[in-house]
Amino acid sequence: MLLTVSVTAASVQGRDAAVALLERGRTAYYSLKRVWADGGCSGSLVGWSADRLGLVLDIVRRSDAARGFTVLPRRWVV
Repeated sequence: MLLTVSVTAASVQGRDAAVALLERGRTAYYSLKRVWADGGCSGSLVGWSADRLGLVLDIVRRSDAARGFTVLPRRWVV
């Protein structure tokens, strides 16, 4: 089920757009507790989402052994 969508210019980094997307999702769905995101959203966004929004932001990383394109089990799943 798709809950929130954000379309940005190619020049906007995903982690920068994620802030507004997470805020909109949390406001619209107060029961939202956990979000899965790709490795581009690691770092301070994880702590920010927990402190500011009360969300657990799980980062899904691909295997170090993976080469080329790899399908990840979860990526930006809310």
